[in-house]
Amino acid sequence: MRAVNVGLTLTASLLGLIFSIVIGVNKNQGNDRGGSAAGAPDEGKIGVEVIRASVSTLPGQPGVYRMLDPSGKALYVGKARNLKRRVSSYTRSASHGERISRMIRETSALEIITTHTEAEALLLEANLIKRLRPRYNVVLRDDKSHPYILLAGDHPWPKLLKHRGARSRKGEYFGPFASAGAVNRTLNALQRAFPLRTCSDSVFSSRSRPCLQYQIKRCTAPCVDYISREEYDCLVGETRDFLSGKSVKVSNALAVRMREASEQLEFETASVLRDRIRALAHIQSHQGINVRSVDNADVIAVDQQAGQTCIQVFFFRGGSNYGNCAHFPMHHRGATVAEVLGPFVGQFYEGRSAPKHLLLSHGIERPNLIEEALNLHSDHRVQLLVPRRGEKRRLVKHALANARDALSRRLAESASQRRLLEGLAETLGLDVPPRRIEVYDNSHIAGSHAVGAMIVAGPDGLSKNAYRKFNIRVDGKPGSSAEITPGDDYGMMRQVLTRRFTRLQKEDPDRADEQWPDLVLIDGGTGHLSVVGEVFADLGVRDVALAAVAKGPERESGRERIYLPGGAPIMLAPSDPVLYFVQRLRDEAHRFAIGTHRARRSRDIRRSELDEIPGVGAKRKRALLYRFGSARAVADAGLNDLQEVGGINRKIAQLIYDHFHRDN
Repeated sequence: MRAVNVGLTLTASLLGLIFSIVIGVNKNQGNDRGGSAAGAPDEGKIGVEVIRASVSTLPGQPGVYRMLDPSGKALYVGKARNLKRRVSSYTRSASHGERISRMIRETSALEIITTHTEAEALLLEANLIKRLRPRYNVVLRDDKSHPYILLAGDHPWPKLLKHRGARSRKGEYFGPFASAGAVNRTLNALQRAFPLRTCSDSVFSSRSRPCLQYQIKRCTAPCVDYISREEYDCLVGETRDFLSGKSVKVSNALAVRMREASEQLEFETASVLRDRIRALAHIQSHQGINVRSVDNADVIAVDQQAGQTCIQVFFFRGGSNYGNCAHFPMHHRGATVAEVLGPFVGQFYEGRSAPKHLLLSHGIERPNLIEEALNLHSDHRVQLLVPRRGEKRRLVKHALANARDALSRRLAESASQRRLLEGLAETLGLDVPPRRIEVYDNSHIAGSHAVGAMIVAGPDGLSKNAYRKFNIRVDGKPGSSAEITPGDDYGMMRQVLTRRFTRLQKEDPDRADEQWPDLVLIDGGTGHLSVVGEVFADLGVRDVALAAVAKGPERESGRERIYLPGGAPIMLAPSDPVLYFVQRLRDEAHRFAIGTHRARRSRDIRRSELDEIPGVGAKRKRALLYRFGSARAVADAGLNDLQEVGGINRKIAQLIYDHFHRDN
């Protein structure tokens, strides 16, 4: 047994003794990890023999195990209270279904990581599944961080802003919200009720008069002292109370202040308070279901149909509905609700704090263990509940109806997509409908800022997480791999396809990970098609269908021609749904290519000549531009003028001066 660097960031609670046993036929692991473990079987022994050979050396303590294929990729990740007992169960073949039996047959190596407790093992299992995405696990494929509202606390005058990602900035976070749109709508309404500043700290410090936000009554202009610190702090406190669920308290307090102002004939103040009360009422009326008996809770409901699962998550904070989102985890067709829901909860809350209550539509295996694992990440006690009656049950039934509707829509879309793929296969003469289509396009302006784009589509529609972009290297640029002159569209396409399929051959030579396309579509005509055919011939790529889509005369939509290698062009009827499907794919590739090109061009436009001067970083560049106004003015400045800028010593000033006066 020996220590191994698992190559992943673990939570602080998992730091401790981490050991791994590596047994199997993976050649790379034996050399790269410091030799093979004692007791390793001979090459060629795979599956049950690999597992049986490892059992005698496994510890009887909690941990996580990984089944690996011959290339070292994870097939399955599991956790155990007793590693020795759990792994040894895989040697009893008669007790497993077809899916697990197939996984065992493909196993050629085993790795284990020990933890202090089973709860820590559960957290680590979720962490590894999300990062390694093993083929035989339930995987949350559309997981992403949810946005929050941040009441920043790192400035004397706090501000409200949208936040996504690690919560490292000082302040108070409210959420999560289901989408960025929900946060934007809420912030927009909050500005009317609580006119806190939203500007950046640099803008705040440089203002000499109020901005437009003050004119439209969305800010109190603390930047020019139009409001006292005490009044602003009171406004911050009201905002905090409202976002914490104390909306009734805030509304009542504003109503009392409005009456008092009216009685004292301060009608302008009373009208401002009246508008704020109306804004609060508007926010509350647009938050959907509002439940006062539920403080902080997530409602999680599951629906299964036709071997697929939809999990709806509703976020309730302070009795208000912060929105919902649907997830469609990947799993084998025979998985039960309990088998999907348990791993989903572990992966969904890996890296994020769970609320006090999780209201589930179905029970899961060993809920106490999952509660213990979630409590390790939270500063409060987390409870898993399956409500049977009352208002909480009503919330679960509402989420369940949403899950059922979302899954029905997805199945209908999948059926429509399947018919389109079958029609495309018939049109192109393919034996079977393609499961992965890659569409390629280039974008540039007279050869400058050239980029290539690849989009991916399949039975589930567009797979945006599989999109790829290529910065095309033209002749004269560092790292150029081909003689490409600016504007050579054929050469650009050749470079993109060469890079893509060379990498595929290196990373997945056996085509085991379903990363190889069944069909490649090119936005172009016969010239582009012949170029890609030459690339495939040079690389020895076979069993990948190839087609090119060219617009009709005068680039008229609906008269596209589809070119196939060695065949006559195909022209479909304008009303043919297959033609519309091909148009959508081509237009999506074009959109992605144009967007990538514009982003690269904008980034280069923002670059300054100051970026080329060694020793001038972001801070010195900012100081120079603040003092002189532009890079041209810096170039015209004298040596003494440059030395007067903060952070610029004589040596750096000489470098800057010499850079702009090299010809002299």
